[in-house]
Amino acid sequence: MQVIGTQVIPEQGGKRGFTVEFVGKGGEVVSVQLRNDTDRTLNSGNAIDRAKAVMSELATFDATAALASADAAQPSARTSGDRDEMEDQLDQGLEDSFPASDPVSITSSAIPTGKVRKH
Repeated sequence: MQVIGTQVIPEQGGKRGFTVEFVGKGGEVVSVQLRNDTDRTLNSGNAIDRAKAVMSELATFDATAALASADAAQPSARTSGDRDEMEDQLDQGLEDSFPASDPVSITSSAIPTGKVRKH
């Protein structure tokens, strides 16, 4: 990609961070979102350099190795049989989806016996 321009877009006046867009000759656009730290050291002057550093790290990132180590390091709650963790995840999911248009319900179904009542 041959970069022909950049844009630095502040989020909430730069308080939350910046989005840096690199525009390519063929119309490609690569966006890097940068969040500001608690010291607010990120500004419009250094945002492009930080975005370049992020893209450099991304270019050397080995996704296969990262996925393998993540899978080996922490099994899922279901795989490990951790019922407490599964309950916590369910509770979190319910909280995150509240209020929903359709409330969560637990129902039981009755199996018809085929008998007909006569009145």
